[in-house]
Amino acid sequence: MDYSETQDVRRVMVDDKEIILVGTAHISRDSVETVRRVIESEMPDTVCVELDPQRHQALKDGNRWQSLNLIQVIRKGQGPFLLANLALASFQKRMGLSTGVKPGAELAEAAELGEARGCEVRLVDRDIRTTLLRAWRKTGIWRKMNMVATLVAGMFEKQKLDETQLAALRQTDTLSAMLDEMGAVLPSVKTILVDERDEYMAYHIRRSPGQKVVAVVGAAHLPGILRLLDTDIRPEKIAELSSIPRRTALSRFLPWVIPAVVIGLFVIGFYFGDRDQFAGAALAWFLANGILTSLGAAIAFGHPLTVATAFVAAPFTSLNPTIGAGFVTGMVQACVASPTVRDLEQVSEDMATLRGWWSNRMTRVMLVFLFSSLGSALGTIVAFNWLKNLI
Repeated sequence: MDYSETQDVRRVMVDDKEIILVGTAHISRDSVETVRRVIESEMPDTVCVELDPQRHQALKDGNRWQSLNLIQVIRKGQGPFLLANLALASFQKRMGLSTGVKPGAELAEAAELGEARGCEVRLVDRDIRTTLLRAWRKTGIWRKMNMVATLVAGMFEKQKLDETQLAALRQTDTLSAMLDEMGAVLPSVKTILVDERDEYMAYHIRRSPGQKVVAVVGAAHLPGILRLLDTDIRPEKIAELSSIPRRTALSRFLPWVIPAVVIGLFVIGFYFGDRDQFAGAALAWFLANGILTSLGAAIAFGHPLTVATAFVAAPFTSLNPTIGAGFVTGMVQACVASPTVRDLEQVSEDMATLRGWWSNRMTRVMLVFLFSSLGSALGTIVAFNWLKNLI
């Protein structure tokens, strides 16, 4: 295996197949131009792109939000997944504003140009939902909290990068240092978001048809894919990387343990404790859950009916692991303050600003979902402590 290098383009010979790897930044105009230049000059048999079908469709369909049924999304329990996608898209959108390039433009350019030139186009990245679920289910509780906090902060963080900074970030030594730092703080997340996808993409790039292949991937994946291209990765390993791990026994049973303990304390208090203390404990449970959950809905500028529903529903949803407070409040908000056509058309632009998240009815539904869920979790913790002291 040998290859000649430039800053962003690596040429590799594997099994008599010539593979040209193009490392990009997803909001860089230079990356778009590099992709175009490489494909036009190399005229490959196959163009591989760091996309899965869902993300590819999202890049092709600028009006995808207009067909989104929020009520169905929440009803199917996909609210957290949608929120994570919106947060990631929001972060990339804000960075893209500083360069004037739509996030993922170079990937879309690679796919479109490959099709126009008659090349075979292969989407070689793992399904985004699989990646996010593997990251979530293989991460411990404290690191999950860190992930959520980072994700929420990323929704509102201001970040600007110019082409010079992006060029520096594409340098292998800079990226390696950043990835090493990420691996030290969140090792399981780095493994799943970067290392596993390196392996998945290297496998599919190597097995792409034709004698010459151009593969367009994020610069962070370039070192790993280069290292893995001449490795004999077994199909069984790719099948494992494509699977969603089962929830651990603790994560399956814990949501039932807390309600069982609370109900048990109520039963003990009713039959064996002081009835006045029992009444105080019940009131504490209702108030802590209701007030903090409705406060979360209010922070998200939820409709008054949504805030009232949060107050009434939270004490009961906290005792039912199958229905969360965010599910109820999100459904109510989506019904009483449905997104307008304008909201759906402008969501990509609105979510790039802090004000836009609150002014757009679609993203406001997701904020109601998020903040009422956080309020309910906090309310359960506070109420549980009161309950132990009163009974």
